[in-house]
Amino acid sequence: MAAFFSLKNLCEYETSKVVRFQSVSYGSLKWTFHMIVFLYVCYVLVTDKRYQKKDSVISSVHTKVKGVVQTHSRIWDTAEYTIPMQGIDSFFVITNIIMTENQFQSVCPEYPIAKAVCSSNVSCKKGHMNPHSNGIQTGSCVNYNATIKTCEVSAWCPVESMKGAPVRNFSPKLNISCTFNKITAPGCPIFQLGDIFQATGENFSEMAIQGGIMGIEINWDCNLDKWFHRCSPQYSFRRLDDKTTTEYPGYNFRFAKYYKSPNGMEERTLIKAYGIRFDILVFGTAGRFNIFELLVYTGSVLSYFGLAQFIIDFLITSYTYPCCKTSIKEYYFREKCESAPGPKWTLMYVSYVDDPHVILVHEPLRTSLQNVKGEIVQLQKDTGAFTDTTKLTAHYPIRVPALAKAHEMQPLKSEGQTSPSHDRPAWCCCGKCHQTQSFREQLCCRRKEGSCITTSALFEQLVLSRSALEFILLYKEPLLDLNTETLNNHLRHCAYRQYIHWRFGSAEVESSALIPSCCRWKIRETFPSEDGKYTGLERKN
Repeated sequence: MAAFFSLKNLCEYETSKVVRFQSVSYGSLKWTFHMIVFLYVCYVLVTDKRYQKKDSVISSVHTKVKGVVQTHSRIWDTAEYTIPMQGIDSFFVITNIIMTENQFQSVCPEYPIAKAVCSSNVSCKKGHMNPHSNGIQTGSCVNYNATIKTCEVSAWCPVESMKGAPVRNFSPKLNISCTFNKITAPGCPIFQLGDIFQATGENFSEMAIQGGIMGIEINWDCNLDKWFHRCSPQYSFRRLDDKTTTEYPGYNFRFAKYYKSPNGMEERTLIKAYGIRFDILVFGTAGRFNIFELLVYTGSVLSYFGLAQFIIDFLITSYTYPCCKTSIKEYYFREKCESAPGPKWTLMYVSYVDDPHVILVHEPLRTSLQNVKGEIVQLQKDTGAFTDTTKLTAHYPIRVPALAKAHEMQPLKSEGQTSPSHDRPAWCCCGKCHQTQSFREQLCCRRKEGSCITTSALFEQLVLSRSALEFILLYKEPLLDLNTETLNNHLRHCAYRQYIHWRFGSAEVESSALIPSCCRWKIRETFPSEDGKYTGLERKN
């Protein structure tokens, strides 16, 4: 192709060349792969709904907690076991408490933690506060009970007991019915705590002691297509906190209720609440049929069908997995692959009389072209046009008026025009080449010493025959004037092309094929230029 596009190039169409091999085994293998890919593509298209345009869910959740429960002699209603939400999309249910009633601000003994136990005032430092203590030390060591002394603190007294959460036994009879059921009522949004814990495999009685965090997952996977409309939530549950930790197990926090005694002193009841925080996690997508999404998916999966060709080519050409004979591999490679040199400005094709091969030279010349070995190439033979024109000139000689003139059957020579005298160049093997400074033009028709191709009758008939050349010119350009003064130029360039078609057998290399010096000068002597200047064979773009 040309380096630059023209308006004509915009109206061109290019397509790939396909080599088709007749083989039952490979054909069956190809269709097997195609069927597997087709089934996979259809399965993904339907199950993942690749034909839909989808959008993510934006949610807002509203929750209510209701019910009454009894533990020992205490009745818990909604006001006691629930508190206002502490986060977005979450709620908390109190399941256990440690109450410290009638607290007031004063000084009192600290709870006997490790760093608060003392034997004298020396062990207590005034103004010191331990992160685990309930107040600020006064510097005095006082009796906590009859056996233990602790540092006195300024705090809400009496201080909170740091004993463990009380173990309670919840009666299983409380979970006698349920609203949500994974099998019978999976879409109902009313849950009992027992059902949630049963779905996650947790024991409510054990988790209620130290508390924990549970996740309620709501999945909205909506299909908005009219022919299969479905948009209902799917509920699932899982525990979010680490129940194996021993440092801070479960989930708890503290809050207080304040009031004043009859004597006007402010008092409070401190409550350490253990419970279960429920985090509501909403996710999902909504999709509707969209023709563009379907086209994009279809276009993306078409390349999967090329896997069959890739795998079959690999099996045939690979020597690691010999699935067929070497001769079959070579035949397949020869028919499918065509080697061609890259587009280099140094590309040159050379043909010798005593060498049956076409030689390719694609490197800068630093010496005579005659001395460069090059590499052997196989060209696509295209001798149809050449043989047709030579046959036509033999069958229809009377169609060219100029052929009737006997003197025009002989090579032309201007009066006084002779072959320029020259010494035989060192690179010449036929004795007919001319001296030249250009390495590119230092080329002989032979590799070894011998007769020049220009002395052969075939060269005279195929390349220098005026009648044949005039017929070829008229065949290509019927209205060409054969009496023009520039006819020699047409004949000379036609002779160049005839030589290339004859010796190389392909018109595609015309712009890169080189004519030996002896042949080029023989053609010039036969059809000389009027001004003695030669431009050589016109190159195709």
